[in-house]
Amino acid sequence: MNNLPSELPIFPLSNFIIFPKTTVPLNIFEPRYIDMINDSMKTNKMIGMIQPKASISNAVPELHEVGCLGKITSFKETEDGRFLIELKGLIRFVKVREIKTDNKYRVLEVNYKNFSQDLENVKEDLKFTDLELIFKDLKSLFEKKGFVINWKALEKQSIDETINALAMASPFSLEEKQMLLESKNLDVRKNKISQILSTYTYDIYDNTTVQ
Repeated sequence: MNNLPSELPIFPLSNFIIFPKTTVPLNIFEPRYIDMINDSMKTNKMIGMIQPKASISNAVPELHEVGCLGKITSFKETEDGRFLIELKGLIRFVKVREIKTDNKYRVLEVNYKNFSQDLENVKEDLKFTDLELIFKDLKSLFEKKGFVINWKALEKQSIDETINALAMASPFSLEEKQMLLESKNLDVRKNKISQILSTYTYDIYDNTTVQ
């Protein structure tokens, strides 16, 4: 972990998380984040993804304590000046403090020591049979919210890729997604998804409140 950057340019994206060992596409169009990606491409190609806390003001939002370090693995500039990148999650981090710079984007000092296991290739002892009920409830929730998921393709992935992909794509709240990101391992994350879903499925199937 000694070669990981202790200072990170930050992309604070609400309701968006990335997990280690997953890859997501991003469309970068804001000038300050165009600058950030340009600067990152000239150095280590790494940025930090972290969720801002819910805020009712237009002031600079406070950030959650835990985010994920990502490395740019694909980069393309469009004719209208946007950047299309793919970001691969490497390891989660804890926010230490915000660093003042002359940049238009924000920079954090971070620490990775709580999440060293993210860099290890540990095989999680989970089976698809463990997830059948979760998948059933997730399918109902996704369909109710109008989300389209290629479930057959998902089931061909490894268990960890599947759980993390569903956690990232789910129509859960900012706070719920943050709880999933901070879950120590996949087994905890699976149980947290199940707990969150129980509140949604109650709302879908059992809530008899008169509207």
